[in-house]
Amino acid sequence: MLQRTPLYETHVAMGGRMVEFAGYELPVQYPTGPTAEHHAVRTAAGLFDIDHMGQFELAGPDADACLQQLQVWDIRQMQLGDAHYSVLCYDDGTVVDDIFLYKLGGRWLVIVNAANRAKDWAWIEHHLHGYDAALIDRSDELAMLALQGPQAEQILQKLTDYPLHTVATRTAIETDIGGQYVIAGRTGYTGEDGFELYVPTEGVVDFWKLLLTTGQADGLLACGLAARDSLRFEACMPLYGHELGPTINPLEARLGWTMSWEKSFIGREALLKVKLEKPARVLVGLEMVEKAVPREHYDVAVNGKIVGYVTSGMKSPTLDKFLAMAYVPAEYSALGTKLDVIVRGQPKAAVVVKRPFYKPKYK
Repeated sequence: MLQRTPLYETHVAMGGRMVEFAGYELPVQYPTGPTAEHHAVRTAAGLFDIDHMGQFELAGPDADACLQQLQVWDIRQMQLGDAHYSVLCYDDGTVVDDIFLYKLGGRWLVIVNAANRAKDWAWIEHHLHGYDAALIDRSDELAMLALQGPQAEQILQKLTDYPLHTVATRTAIETDIGGQYVIAGRTGYTGEDGFELYVPTEGVVDFWKLLLTTGQADGLLACGLAARDSLRFEACMPLYGHELGPTINPLEARLGWTMSWEKSFIGREALLKVKLEKPARVLVGLEMVEKAVPREHYDVAVNGKIVGYVTSGMKSPTLDKFLAMAYVPAEYSALGTKLDVIVRGQPKAAVVVKRPFYKPKYK
């Protein structure tokens, strides 16, 4: 039985085409279509229902010490209201999940991927032993939306007295927006400025409708999973199950910037070995020289020999190019390296290019 977010009926009424994703029924697109939705986020704003994500709260005297050990980022660098991307790792250095951390008043909010919610809960709970800290699942109490795009601040400002221009990227506030208590993080997964909004579940349908009405004049569109994927892809943001997973470590995924080596964390020793010896394979960006769509799981070859695989690929709506992310041996990772992507049994020429494909535009 697929789960549904509180906005399910609203999506259906809006003509959303519902599909299965991470155990949920979610809109892949609306009648506007994924290309229009994609361009709306790049030029104006888009609104996403991302309530399939899990929201855990960690609190108590030892919450900081526990969280410091659980994940790779040094949370001692974070001030009240800060938000940061991080990774949970197994002992062998591979990825349990990628997460987002919010340091709020008296507690931490930990955002996890929908498909990993039960697994992450069990993993964190297991490592709570010995710590005076409480883990609370807020996923059913808090609904999660994303308002993304260059007009996001302007639209949201119409609904609150809080001066949103003072909210820096990767920080969060707790305030009244549209008559509701909202946690608003200046974070996102599209490569654009914007906010991820945590709203009490019972008020999210009214809040969704209010946002769409308020932003209509600014070009705001409701957006589905297809646009979310193409947006994050252009900005080269990893997706668990594609660029990340239990057989992949953060260093080969180019996430070394998330890691604080001066502190202890689960998986540190294994990852330090990878760091010192250099990863055998790395994630690269590819641009197709020959016209072809490089889809997920397609093989990557050099001189007829398969050396790697595509993790995500498509025609970029913003750049109008056929692009991919792929894992290849480190010796083939230099910019300009020529490779082939095997498309329907045929080698199609590609070249290693700089990531991200689209330069994120944060405030």
